Amino acid sequence: MNIWDSIVTSVQEASGFYFLFELAIIVFAVKLVGHLSTKIGQPSVFGKLLVGIILGPSLLGIIHPNELISELAEVGVILLMFLAGLETDLKEFKKNAFASTSVAIGGVILPFLGGMGLSIAFGFDTTVAIYMGVLLVATSVSISVQTLRELGKLKSREGVTILGAAVLDDVLGIIILSAVLGLMAGGAAGAGGISSILILLVKIALFFVLAIAIGYFVLPKLLKVFQRFNVSQTVLSFAVIVALLFAYMGEVFGVAGIVGSYVCGLMLSLTPQSEEMTHKVETFSYPFFVPLFFVNIGLVANFREVNPEILWFSILLALVAIVGKVLGGALGAKVAKFSTSSSFGIGAGMVARGEVGLIIAMIGIERGIISNDLFSSAIIVVIATTLVTPPLIKLLMKTETDGNQIETKKSVGF
Repeated sequence: MNIWDSIVTSVQEASGFYFLFELAIIVFAVKLVGHLSTKIGQPSVFGKLLVGIILGPSLLGIIHPNELISELAEVGVILLMFLAGLETDLKEFKKNAFASTSVAIGGVILPFLGGMGLSIAFGFDTTVAIYMGVLLVATSVSISVQTLRELGKLKSREGVTILGAAVLDDVLGIIILSAVLGLMAGGAAGAGGISSILILLVKIALFFVLAIAIGYFVLPKLLKVFQRFNVSQTVLSFAVIVALLFAYMGEVFGVAGIVGSYVCGLMLSLTPQSEEMTHKVETFSYPFFVPLFFVNIGLVANFREVNPEILWFSILLALVAIVGKVLGGALGAKVAKFSTSSSFGIGAGMVARGEVGLIIAMIGIERGIISNDLFSSAIIVVIATTLVTPPLIKLLMKTETDGNQIETKKSVGF
């Protein structure tokens, strides 16, 4: 056997470890393209979102969606939202409760009506039209979080309002989705559908009561006990453990896992160890887990399989999704007495659908509510709104810091 044959044989024998090559390529590409993105004046997250599309089935086909990447990506977004909670000023969060609520409501009503109206105009039946409206209700703030951090706006009044509104949007989206599914299953007057919605509302309320109580009364005491362990990195280990547990608890109670991890971070932001925790979780998350989350969004898209006949509908639906969130969020912000510039910046921060939109789309196709073509449309909406969010926030939101804002560390990035 010559050297070449030996190399080929070795490559074939190592095929079971191809995932190591994939992960290395992803992390390298994320760093490189993120750097290039900043060179053209865009937040680095914009470039990282493109990596999945470039490496995935849509273009080069080097990497395909798989369970390992998907699960690691889920860990990435949980840690990202946990960090967002740690960096949120709870006093500012409470102060902006009205603003967050008005932004959330505006960001739900306009996209829902726009998506439903466009679907009806294209001849889809009422059930499908309502579901496509529900799809546009979703908000995935994880993309906005990273963009706001890069712009130094995460702790500003606008940033805190976006975070609060996004959490409310997730809850409202879950309630609306459950209501639609319940009514479809039990009929418009079905008692079963109504009772399932009421049960869900009770579960969501119970989650927030438990999460806040555990976070405020139990976690600080557990952290002190954990720090006495004669092992390394106790603060980091504790942070990762509770972030994952709160995310799991959120899923158990019918709330998105990212909401659970965000609430956990919010509660731990009150502890004296919050700054140390933030720094260590950043160091743990950003080199590997967080990049996988952004790349995975692009990997699930396969634009080669999009039906040309549905393309125009998909493009218009994406435009409705973007404009509906910007205008809806901006109107809500104006009600809360934000300036016009800040209002549109807040609206832009609500645009991305991300993993929340993907979850709603997957439920729709699994239950036979939407077709494969409409699932492709949903993917286009998710990708388009996710890609447009970073440059849109930068365009519409002033980047200078105000008197109440604490500048985020420039050294942090990925």
